[in-house]
Amino acid sequence: MFTGIIQQVGSVRAVTPRNGDVEMVFAVEAGFLDNTQLGDSIAVNGCCLTVVKLWPDAFAADVSRESLDHTTLQQWQPGRRINMEKALRAGDALGGHYVSGHVDGVGQVLARHDDARSVRMRFTVPRDLGRYIAKKGSVAIDGVSLTVNAVGDESQHAWFEVNLIPHTMAVTILGDYVAHTVVNIEIDIIARYVDRANQFTQPTQ
Repeated sequence: MFTGIIQQVGSVRAVTPRNGDVEMVFAVEAGFLDNTQLGDSIAVNGCCLTVVKLWPDAFAADVSRESLDHTTLQQWQPGRRINMEKALRAGDALGGHYVSGHVDGVGQVLARHDDARSVRMRFTVPRDLGRYIAKKGSVAIDGVSLTVNAVGDESQHAWFEVNLIPHTMAVTILGDYVAHTVVNIEIDIIARYVDRANQFTQPTQ
C-alpha cells in the first residue's frame, strides 16, 4: 500500500529481456534504499514492483507480461525519469490517499495550460475507466495522488482535469508532461469496491 506522495525521482538504468518478460534496474539517490530489503515493494510511476536485487544506489525488479501489457512499462528505456515511493509502513503519515500500486489503465495528456502559479492538465482515459473518476475525488497519475477538479465525457473517451502546484511539479516528473504524454492511471480504491458491491445489488432480470 502507498500514499501517492512521491519520495524521489529516479531513473531507469537497464532493461533486460528475460524469457518473455523483463528485468528492470532503477537508479536512485544514495540513502533512498536505506532499510530496504529484498522482497520489499516500491511503486515506480505508480506500478508496485518487488525488489529482487539491491545495491546502495539501485534496485532491480522483475516485470511480468501482465504489467507490460497494461501499463506504460513496456515503453521504458534507460535514462527515463520516474516517480518512486516506498511502501507505507505502520505509523507513517498518510499524506495523499490509499494507493494500491495496481494500475487500472493508461491515460494520455490532452492539454495543459498555466493557471496562476499552478498548471492545469487535462487527461483522457477510456470511457470504462472514466466512470470511476469523480469531481473532487482522488486519482493517482504515475503514482502521484491528485484531486480531480473537473470531469467530462466524449464519444470515444472520458476526460478529467487536475491542478499541479509548483511543489508537485518540482518533486515529481509531472511537470515534464506535454500533450500526448502517456501515463499510468489508478482509480480511487473506494470507487473500485463500490462498483463491485453494486454488481451484487442490481436486480436480476
